[in-house]
Amino acid sequence: MDKNVLKTIIADNMAEIPYYKVNPRDFRFEDAGNYVFVGMRRAGKSYLLYQQMQKLLAKGVRLQKMLYINFEDERLSGMNSGDLNLLLETHLEMYGTKPILFLDEIQNIKGWEKFARRLADTKHRVYITGSNAKMLSSDIQTTLGGRYIVVDVYPYNFKEYLNASNTDFSDKSIFSTQGKAKVLRKFNDYFHFGGLPESLMFSFKRDYLTGIYQKIYLGDIAARHSIDNLFALRILFKKLAESVKQPISYNRIANTVSSAGAKISTNTIINYIDHAKDAWLIIPVQNIAGKIVEKETKPKYYYTDNGILNLFLLDGTTSLLENLVAINLFRKYGHNDSVFFYNKDIEVDFYVPETATAIQVCYNLDNAETFDREVNALLKMSKMLECKKMQIITDNAEKTLKINNKKIEVIPAWKWLLD
Repeated sequence: MDKNVLKTIIADNMAEIPYYKVNPRDFRFEDAGNYVFVGMRRAGKSYLLYQQMQKLLAKGVRLQKMLYINFEDERLSGMNSGDLNLLLETHLEMYGTKPILFLDEIQNIKGWEKFARRLADTKHRVYITGSNAKMLSSDIQTTLGGRYIVVDVYPYNFKEYLNASNTDFSDKSIFSTQGKAKVLRKFNDYFHFGGLPESLMFSFKRDYLTGIYQKIYLGDIAARHSIDNLFALRILFKKLAESVKQPISYNRIANTVSSAGAKISTNTIINYIDHAKDAWLIIPVQNIAGKIVEKETKPKYYYTDNGILNLFLLDGTTSLLENLVAINLFRKYGHNDSVFFYNKDIEVDFYVPETATAIQVCYNLDNAETFDREVNALLKMSKMLECKKMQIITDNAEKTLKINNKKIEVIPAWKWLLD
């Protein structure tokens, strides 16, 4: 790797740091922490790096103390793990200081974890981002040895989305007719186009989202894993999108994809789904009442961003609402054995063991039969699992039900997201 090229990249990046427009995200950095931020492409991981760099500048840390590198910079093409130490050498030659390192999309460098461990061992302060869940596999976590705080980064939550779009959502504002109307207009955008931070800059958000999906689908999944059967992959993601809200087995997916003209085995479907999970495109949820085999082989799948999901749907309001609730639960409680659904004689959309919360998602409760079904499912479930809180999340209905000494809160999604 040519040091002169590195000097140019380091200087270019440094000049950009103070002027990069950042909408602060709802995250507090520990002063003594080294971090690894992981999440889907364009979810806002780089924003967190710039947010921290600008925070350090405001505290009086000199710009020359910071070393920011984006490993998707085409000038770094061909860089390998053996070249990583050149970053330290080059920065030292240029500025004579021990840098705070900000390493963006480092998963592009195979073997990066050993360099990251050495940085921590030599008392460097380090912030790392990556778009591949496998960059935190058990082998890599063993190498890092607990030296980094791992943070899952999701697209904007609704509060962050409102802040980024300069929309007041204080209690005083949303109690006024005009203030509430502004929040509801923004919720409609958030509902259909998701919370990827850069999407706020585009008038034609669907075009932007299509580009991001193509990058994930063709780059992070197909190219990275040498998948030639792009037709099968495309049909798979469409089927998963159409099946949001419903448990679906690997065998059923394989049969559906094969019937569309792309003959494919169940094992290949399993591999494709694993690749999609690694790229943070989809997140599975297991049945808390299911047997071990069923939990592993027949989950429900949700898309990490509503805007990406909406690319596949024609009339998807009910699917988008449930997907939006799922994302918010993942963001709040994590997605590894933290959020479940319940399916045994009755169906309940979500259950969170940590808070003993049961949640039904229903776009419209006006129909008496629908109302009875949603309420009775929660009441029956509360006899089998501890339910300290029961909620039905809707489009606009709001009330509190008290039945047999049990309380069920009916709440609009926009207000639930602001809670």
